[in-house]
Amino acid sequence: MLRQIYIVFIFIFFSFTAFSQQNNSGDKLPPYLYVENSWVDSVLNTMTPDERIGQLFMVAAWSKNGPAELERIANLIRKQHIGGIIMMQGGPVREAAFINFSQSISNVPLLISQDAEWGLSMRLDSTIVFPRQGMLGAMQDDSLVYKFGKEMARECTRIGVNVSFSPVVDINNNPLNPVIGDRSFGEDKFNVAAKGIAYMKGLQDGGVLACAKHFPGHGNADKDSHKTLPVINGSKKELDSLELFPFRKIFSEGVGSVMVAHLSIPALDSTSNAASSLSSRIVTGLLRNDLGFKGLAFTDALNMAGVGNYPEPGMVDLKALLAGNDILLFSGDVAAAINQIKTAIKKGKVDQSEIDIRVRKILQAKFWLGLSERKPVDMHNLYEDLNSGEAVYLKQRLIGNSLTLVHNKDGFLPVKDLTAQTFASVSIGSDSITPFQHMISNYAMVQHFNISKDAKEAEFNDLEKKLQNYSIVFIALQNMLRSPEKQFGITPNSINFINRMSFQHKVILTVFGNPYALQNFSSQDWLLEAYNDEPLTQSLAAQLLFGGIEANGKLPVSASLNIRAGEGMVSKTIGRLQYTLPEDAGISSYKLKKIDSLVQEGITQHAIPGCQVFISKDSKVLLQKSFGNFTYDVNESVANDDLYDLASITKVAATTLMLMKLYDEKKLNLSAKACHYLPDLKRTNKENITIKQLLLHEGGLVASIPFYKKTIDSAGYLSGIIYRNQIEDPYTVMVTPSLYMNHFYLDTLWKEILESPVEAPGKYVYSDLDFIILKKIAEKISGETLNNFVTNNFYRPLGLSTIGFNPLSYFPKERIVPSNYDSSFRKQLIQGTVHDPAAAMLGGIGGHAGLFSDANDVGILMQMLLNYGEYAGVRYLDSATVVRFTSRNSEHSRRGFGFDKPETEPDKPSPVCDSASALTFGHQGFTGTCVWADPKYQLIFVFLSNRTFPDEENKELLNLNIRGRIEEVIYDLMQNKSPF
Repeated sequence: MLRQIYIVFIFIFFSFTAFSQQNNSGDKLPPYLYVENSWVDSVLNTMTPDERIGQLFMVAAWSKNGPAELERIANLIRKQHIGGIIMMQGGPVREAAFINFSQSISNVPLLISQDAEWGLSMRLDSTIVFPRQGMLGAMQDDSLVYKFGKEMARECTRIGVNVSFSPVVDINNNPLNPVIGDRSFGEDKFNVAAKGIAYMKGLQDGGVLACAKHFPGHGNADKDSHKTLPVINGSKKELDSLELFPFRKIFSEGVGSVMVAHLSIPALDSTSNAASSLSSRIVTGLLRNDLGFKGLAFTDALNMAGVGNYPEPGMVDLKALLAGNDILLFSGDVAAAINQIKTAIKKGKVDQSEIDIRVRKILQAKFWLGLSERKPVDMHNLYEDLNSGEAVYLKQRLIGNSLTLVHNKDGFLPVKDLTAQTFASVSIGSDSITPFQHMISNYAMVQHFNISKDAKEAEFNDLEKKLQNYSIVFIALQNMLRSPEKQFGITPNSINFINRMSFQHKVILTVFGNPYALQNFSSQDWLLEAYNDEPLTQSLAAQLLFGGIEANGKLPVSASLNIRAGEGMVSKTIGRLQYTLPEDAGISSYKLKKIDSLVQEGITQHAIPGCQVFISKDSKVLLQKSFGNFTYDVNESVANDDLYDLASITKVAATTLMLMKLYDEKKLNLSAKACHYLPDLKRTNKENITIKQLLLHEGGLVASIPFYKKTIDSAGYLSGIIYRNQIEDPYTVMVTPSLYMNHFYLDTLWKEILESPVEAPGKYVYSDLDFIILKKIAEKISGETLNNFVTNNFYRPLGLSTIGFNPLSYFPKERIVPSNYDSSFRKQLIQGTVHDPAAAMLGGIGGHAGLFSDANDVGILMQMLLNYGEYAGVRYLDSATVVRFTSRNSEHSRRGFGFDKPETEPDKPSPVCDSASALTFGHQGFTGTCVWADPKYQLIFVFLSNRTFPDEENKELLNLNIRGRIEEVIYDLMQNKSPF
């Protein structure tokens, strides 16, 4: 009884002291110390002395090791009454099950901890890999670090972890540090402290105990304490001013725990080979007494070589306890350590009351963490919850705000002019096209090269020759190493190559690795530090270089005398598309996956073999995804940069654009008769048709003319007079790579158009002939071919890398999706030449068809129109022209000038879904393509497919209404978006 009264007295004394210090200094206490609860008292009173000692131990567990590991931990729980577990490598489901079982058999709830510095992924597979603290140290917005901590808390609690051994608040002031490095926020003590506090508050506001480490500061070590005992030199004054600064600050803000490192620090304890974790001068004297820390003190892992070698089992644990630590991590022998502590109690070296004070504090922390009401981890939907769209979006924001533009001579970045430059990219360290290079191609026509980082000098010389004709070269250092001992994986040949290239070209260098590596490139004029090589980082770095996102980061460490911590240039966006996640627009990625199931339905039902889907809102691409294969019987997956035959989208993406430009330049009068520009139409039945009527399909022309039928004889063979199987004069019009038409026959085609009937002018009849004639008119006015005009005025300056006619001239056949097998005319697979027979006979460039592209280029083109003729700071069309052409302009149909529109007649089918606004404009294509832009919602939807393969009569895409249902999903999510 007297012993219990004494224990209570001691606790009240320490509590009073703690609260007095908090009141006197204004410092906050760890949150659990404010809690008084009968649960703590009742649990403590029921525990035996052995059970109380057991609470001081946390042991490591590997869920990946299966039942044997579970049994080992179960024995420690039952026999040694351990107080907690450190979860090591494994998977989320295995770990959650492991935690559930362990908690279920423990009389006292277990503290479950994990090293989660950059997320659960530090120990678990199948979880999000967040940036390391070194990268976060570059951010200028500490509120994002808080959100990161809050997200870490959400993920930890979701899996049953309640202590995160983070943040690292070591100052990274030694470039040769083999163990801290990019785990630290950087070399600036104020930045480290501020971000450490933000991270800690996010964790603890989310209900997870934070742990500041590695006290009293591991940043200036040049040895790994896992392998040996590092020595930290410096005077006590220097240590107090620098290493201890972040710890002092985070203690004052109420961090719940601290981890004591294994270091030799002569200025604090001159005992030879004395590890700081075993030093009462450091743990009790400095940490407890001088700095007034009242929270839980964890040792670093006691099985590390840096803690010293003690032949007697359990002795290191006892020494750590005597030094003043509360919780002993990673004991090499728990039973032996408990015996050592019990012997020490008997000998009077340790008083049971000191054990009880520690145990009470541990129990208070457990109560604050909600462990008094143990609930098993819910296994349902665990993977999805840990990998939520919101979490991935946070990761994207963290990376984007960290990227650091170190050098930017003359403000050249982001790259603005895409017409006067020729671009190449080189990835050093990758043998295939990287996500960085793929994203660059979303912005410009770039030729990509790859070379091993271990390539010999001769290989780099050969590459240098191949790059001679390019004015701008993007070089990416990839697949780097974290270790300074190995020069971060950068070879002398790589450095020499980059330096030589910089004398010959504009080299824009991106370093996807440790910022200390920048010391090799201090003279580079354009230099971006990207910190890691993850696909998302690569994507965002490319976007930054082209102005899709801003640059705001500042270097967290100094790389050289010329590249100092705190440096970093700001660059702004210039209006190009940003490639982001649906959450950026308040839309759930999970819910948007409904689109995947709709596309899969179309593929399963043989409506389409595959497709590309592109969705953007407010100039942000929320979905850019490819599905399925080129054909049903060939397992060749569709990629985002593969090309589709756009079919009638050509009408708006080429011919109408050319006419809009000519209208802008006052060279085209929409009310004028077509024959005014094209004299061939005079004295024909078409001489009174106006430009407006042609644009609106109200000229009275027939829908189409099957020109090819007159070139086939009665036996079904193509005329030998009109065609040849190879190019030779005058057979120069390529119909397919194995079929060439006599170019004189073009006159015959034109004659057939001129002589074709005109029926009911003014009535809406959708006709390809309208746009074949409009192409002729536009070319007559401008003096340029349609192909050259739109390429020079739109495609090239917009940076469109795939859109164009006759793609086999520029791309391998393997990148072009086949449109169908033509059994009636060309008698072959149509891949790389236009599906439409008339356009094919016109040399692949028809005003109505012939254009090929990926979905991204079509999306950018539509974004320019959605911006009323402007994109990335360049004006392509007058805004009034865009409004004029994309508005409804007919009294007889839904159509705009060239553009299709939503149907207004309730009894007629509409080409768009019901939710699309009346302002929507775009077009569909016969091959299974469509593009729609809705100004009301700033929305663009592109769908490219080859529904005509192998049979162009296949109507399942229309019957299943796949495109309309996808659109409806988008509108539903936009209009019912929920905050998070």
